[in-house]
Amino acid sequence: MTRRLRPEDAPTYRDLMLEAYAAHPDAFTSSPSERQVLPMAWWEGRLSTDTHANECVFGAFDASELVGVAGLSFQTREKLRHKCSVFGMYVRPSHRGHQLGDGLLCAVLNVARQRHGVSLAQLTVTEGNRAAVALYERHGFVTYGIEPQAVAVPSGAVTKLHMWLPLRA
Repeated sequence: MTRRLRPEDAPTYRDLMLEAYAAHPDAFTSSPSERQVLPMAWWEGRLSTDTHANECVFGAFDASELVGVAGLSFQTREKLRHKCSVFGMYVRPSHRGHQLGDGLLCAVLNVARQRHGVSLAQLTVTEGNRAAVALYERHGFVTYGIEPQAVAVPSGAVTKLHMWLPLRA
């Protein structure tokens, strides 16, 4: 089951994201150390159910266990309001290969398409993450740029692909 997360899901969402940051430091721009100190109110705020919230997060569940997430952030500045960004996409390794990523991506893109004035979605993905790139390409995303040394990690720096998807025909 996939559904929009609510503020009461914040502790479980926080735990899953801290797991993701630790397990895949090259995939995320946030680190466990900088996010674990944030108050629970920050995590709850990200999960607002207001239909006009600037962020929303969907979760994939196996029974009652949260096993995957994907977020969507809307731009608020006047000249950028036509854009949104997919962020924080993660599915536990034990649950990969069951199309949970497809379901999460569909959920956030459906919200993006329903938002008045939003005409494109963007995201970044670590170069070499073939599974993630394939997922995004299946949904119509195309690469429009490559950012060398985009994220510093203990082993060096990783390159990010910038991808976009037009939401309107």
